[in-house]
Amino acid sequence: MIIQLPVGMLDSNCYLIYDRDGGQGAIVDPGAERPADVLNHVEEHRLAISHILNTHGHFDHIVSNGKLDLPDAVLAIHRADRNLLMAGGGAPMFGLPFVPSPEPTLMLEDGMVLQVGELEVKVIHTPGHSPGCVCFYVPQDGAVVTGDTLFAGSVGRTDLPSSDPAAMEESLRRLIRLPTETKVYPGHGPASSIGRELQSNPFLRGVR
Repeated sequence: MIIQLPVGMLDSNCYLIYDRDGGQGAIVDPGAERPADVLNHVEEHRLAISHILNTHGHFDHIVSNGKLDLPDAVLAIHRADRNLLMAGGGAPMFGLPFVPSPEPTLMLEDGMVLQVGELEVKVIHTPGHSPGCVCFYVPQDGAVVTGDTLFAGSVGRTDLPSSDPAAMEESLRRLIRLPTETKVYPGHGPASSIGRELQSNPFLRGVR
Protein backbone atom coordinates (compact mmCIF):
# COMPACT_ATOMS: atom_id res chain seq x y z
CA MET A 1 0.00 0.00 0.00
CA ILE A 2 1.19 3.52 -0.80
CA ILE A 3 -0.49 6.68 0.48
CA GLN A 4 0.40 10.06 -1.05
CA LEU A 5 0.40 13.00 1.37
CA PRO A 6 0.94 16.49 -0.11
CA VAL A 7 2.68 18.45 2.66
CA GLY A 8 4.92 21.42 3.29
CA MET A 9 5.43 24.91 1.93
CA LEU A 10 6.29 23.67 -1.58
CA ASP A 11 3.55 21.02 -1.72
CA SER A 12 6.08 18.23 -1.56
CA ASN A 13 4.67 14.72 -1.52
CA CYS A 14 5.34 12.55 1.48
CA TYR A 15 4.49 8.85 1.18
CA LEU A 16 3.58 6.02 3.49
CA ILE A 17 4.60 2.61 2.18
CA TYR A 18 3.23 -0.27 4.20
CA ASP A 19 2.29 -3.90 3.89
CA ARG A 20 -1.08 -3.84 5.71
CA ASP A 21 -2.99 -2.01 8.41
CA GLY A 22 -1.41 -2.87 11.72
CA GLY A 23 1.82 -3.90 10.01
CA GLN A 24 5.14 -2.26 9.23
CA GLY A 25 5.67 0.84 7.15
CA ALA A 26 8.15 3.39 5.87
CA ILE A 27 7.82 7.16 5.59
CA VAL A 28 9.32 8.60 2.40
CA ASP A 29 10.31 12.30 2.29
CA PRO A 30 8.76 13.76 5.46
CA GLY A 31 8.58 17.36 4.20
CA ALA A 32 5.79 18.47 6.53
CA GLU A 33 6.47 21.37 8.88
CA ARG A 34 3.98 19.76 11.27
CA PRO A 35 4.83 16.12 12.06
CA ALA A 36 1.18 15.47 12.93
CA ASP A 37 0.33 15.80 9.21
CA VAL A 38 2.20 12.52 8.74
CA LEU A 39 1.93 10.83 12.12
CA ASN A 40 -1.87 11.04 12.18
CA HIS A 41 -1.94 8.74 9.15
CA VAL A 42 0.58 6.42 10.82
CA GLU A 43 -1.71 6.15 13.82
CA GLU A 44 -4.83 5.73 11.68
CA HIS A 45 -3.32 2.68 9.99
CA ARG A 46 -1.66 1.43 13.21
CA LEU A 47 1.76 1.22 11.60
CA ALA A 48 5.12 0.41 13.14
CA ILE A 49 7.53 2.60 11.17
CA SER A 50 10.76 0.78 10.37
CA HIS A 51 12.32 3.32 7.97
CA ILE A 52 12.39 7.03 7.21
CA LEU A 53 13.58 7.23 3.60
CA ASN A 54 14.83 10.36 1.84
CA THR A 55 14.78 10.41 -1.96
CA HIS A 56 17.32 13.25 -1.75
CA GLY A 57 18.55 15.93 0.63
CA HIS A 58 16.67 19.10 -0.33
CA PHE A 59 14.93 20.85 2.57
CA ASP A 60 11.37 20.52 1.27
CA HIS A 61 11.68 16.74 1.44
CA ILE A 62 13.55 16.31 4.74
CA VAL A 63 12.30 19.07 7.04
CA SER A 64 10.57 16.64 9.44
CA ASN A 65 13.49 14.21 9.74
CA GLY A 66 14.38 15.91 13.01
CA LYS A 67 10.80 16.33 14.21
CA LEU A 68 9.38 12.81 13.95
CA ASP A 69 9.59 11.02 17.27
CA LEU A 70 10.33 7.57 15.85
CA PRO A 71 13.52 6.43 17.61
CA ASP A 72 13.30 2.87 16.28
CA ALA A 73 13.11 3.91 12.62
CA VAL A 74 16.18 3.71 10.38
CA LEU A 75 16.92 7.06 8.70
CA ALA A 76 18.28 6.47 5.20
CA ILE A 77 19.68 8.58 2.37
CA HIS A 78 22.23 8.04 -0.40
CA ARG A 79 25.71 8.91 0.77
CA ALA A 80 26.14 11.43 -2.08
CA ASP A 81 23.43 13.61 -0.49
CA ARG A 82 24.46 13.09 3.12
CA ASN A 83 26.32 16.42 3.37
CA LEU A 84 23.41 18.28 1.75
CA LEU A 85 21.06 16.73 4.29
CA MET A 86 23.23 17.63 7.26
CA ALA A 87 23.60 21.22 6.01
CA GLY A 88 19.83 21.77 6.10
CA GLY A 89 19.06 20.79 2.53
CA GLY A 90 19.66 24.29 1.22
CA ALA A 91 17.21 25.99 3.61
CA PRO A 92 19.86 28.44 4.93
CA MET A 93 20.41 29.74 1.37
CA PHE A 94 16.79 30.96 1.37
CA GLY A 95 16.87 32.26 4.94
CA LEU A 96 14.49 29.55 6.06
CA PRO A 97 14.56 28.09 9.57
CA PHE A 98 15.10 24.37 9.85
CA VAL A 99 15.39 21.67 12.48
CA PRO A 100 18.69 19.82 11.89
CA SER A 101 18.25 16.28 10.67
CA PRO A 102 19.60 13.44 12.77
CA GLU A 103 22.61 11.67 11.31
CA PRO A 104 21.49 9.01 8.83
CA THR A 105 21.83 5.47 10.10
CA LEU A 106 21.75 3.81 6.67
CA MET A 107 23.51 4.90 3.48
CA LEU A 108 21.50 3.81 0.47
CA GLU A 109 23.16 2.19 -2.55
CA ASP A 110 21.90 1.35 -6.01
CA GLY A 111 20.27 -2.07 -6.06
CA MET A 112 19.85 -2.27 -2.28
CA VAL A 113 16.62 -4.00 -1.22
CA LEU A 114 14.95 -2.82 1.98
CA GLN A 115 12.51 -5.03 3.83
CA VAL A 116 9.44 -3.13 5.04
CA GLY A 117 7.29 -5.74 6.67
CA GLU A 118 6.30 -8.10 3.87
CA LEU A 119 7.26 -5.60 1.16
CA GLU A 120 10.56 -5.34 -0.67
CA VAL A 121 11.61 -1.79 -1.57
CA LYS A 122 14.35 -1.61 -4.18
CA VAL A 123 16.67 1.42 -4.32
CA ILE A 124 17.39 2.87 -7.77
CA HIS A 125 20.11 5.54 -7.76
CA THR A 126 18.92 8.32 -10.08
CA PRO A 127 21.38 11.24 -9.91
CA GLY A 128 20.74 14.38 -11.90
CA HIS A 129 18.61 16.68 -9.78
CA SER A 130 21.14 16.08 -7.02
CA PRO A 131 24.04 13.61 -6.81
CA GLY A 132 22.29 11.36 -4.32
CA CYS A 133 18.76 11.21 -5.72
CA VAL A 134 17.19 7.79 -5.46
CA CYS A 135 13.85 6.25 -6.39
CA PHE A 136 12.08 3.51 -4.44
CA TYR A 137 10.59 0.70 -6.51
CA VAL A 138 7.97 -1.52 -4.84
CA PRO A 139 7.36 -4.42 -7.24
CA GLN A 140 4.55 -5.95 -5.16
CA ASP A 141 2.59 -2.71 -5.57
CA GLY A 142 3.75 -2.11 -9.14
CA ALA A 143 4.88 1.37 -8.11
CA VAL A 144 7.91 3.62 -7.96
CA VAL A 145 8.40 6.69 -5.76
CA THR A 146 10.47 9.03 -7.92
CA GLY A 147 11.19 12.03 -5.72
CA ASP A 148 12.38 14.96 -7.83
CA THR A 149 13.58 12.81 -10.73
CA LEU A 150 10.36 12.20 -12.67
CA PHE A 151 7.07 14.10 -12.41
CA ALA A 152 3.78 13.84 -14.26
CA GLY A 153 4.58 15.73 -17.46
CA SER A 154 7.98 16.95 -16.34
CA VAL A 155 11.31 16.07 -14.70
CA GLY A 156 13.42 17.46 -11.90
CA ARG A 157 15.46 20.63 -12.30
CA THR A 158 19.03 20.25 -13.47
CA ASP A 159 20.10 23.91 -13.21
CA LEU A 160 21.01 23.73 -9.52
CA PRO A 161 24.65 23.91 -8.35
CA SER A 162 24.94 20.15 -7.78
CA SER A 163 22.75 19.06 -10.69
CA ASP A 164 23.96 17.09 -13.70
CA PRO A 165 21.84 17.07 -16.90
CA ALA A 166 23.75 14.13 -18.42
CA ALA A 167 23.24 12.07 -15.26
CA MET A 168 19.54 12.97 -15.26
CA GLU A 169 19.18 11.70 -18.81
CA GLU A 170 20.70 8.36 -17.88
CA SER A 171 18.54 8.16 -14.74
CA LEU A 172 15.39 8.74 -16.77
CA ARG A 173 16.52 6.09 -19.22
CA ARG A 174 16.70 3.62 -16.33
CA LEU A 175 13.24 4.52 -15.04
CA ILE A 176 11.47 4.13 -18.37
CA ARG A 177 12.72 0.54 -18.53
CA LEU A 178 10.32 -0.30 -15.71
CA PRO A 179 7.07 -1.99 -16.79
CA THR A 180 4.77 0.52 -18.48
CA GLU A 181 1.99 -0.18 -15.99
CA THR A 182 4.23 0.90 -13.09
CA LYS A 183 2.55 3.68 -11.08
CA VAL A 184 4.72 6.78 -10.66
CA TYR A 185 4.53 8.62 -7.33
CA PRO A 186 6.55 11.86 -7.72
CA GLY A 187 7.99 14.33 -5.23
CA HIS A 188 5.54 17.02 -6.38
CA GLY A 189 2.23 16.91 -8.20
CA PRO A 190 -0.14 14.08 -9.12
CA ALA A 191 0.64 10.42 -9.63
CA SER A 192 1.08 8.99 -13.10
CA SER A 193 2.48 5.84 -14.71
CA ILE A 194 5.54 4.95 -16.75
CA GLY A 195 3.35 4.25 -19.78
CA ARG A 196 1.55 7.57 -19.54
CA GLU A 197 4.81 9.47 -19.21
CA LEU A 198 6.29 7.68 -22.21
CA GLN A 199 3.31 8.84 -24.24
CA SER A 200 2.95 12.42 -23.03
CA ASN A 201 6.03 13.68 -21.16
CA PRO A 202 8.02 15.88 -23.58
CA PHE A 203 11.18 15.51 -21.50
CA LEU A 204 11.30 11.76 -22.17
CA ARG A 205 11.27 11.99 -25.96
CA GLY A 206 14.99 12.50 -26.18
CA VAL A 207 15.94 9.68 -23.81
CA ARG A 208 13.99 6.73 -25.25
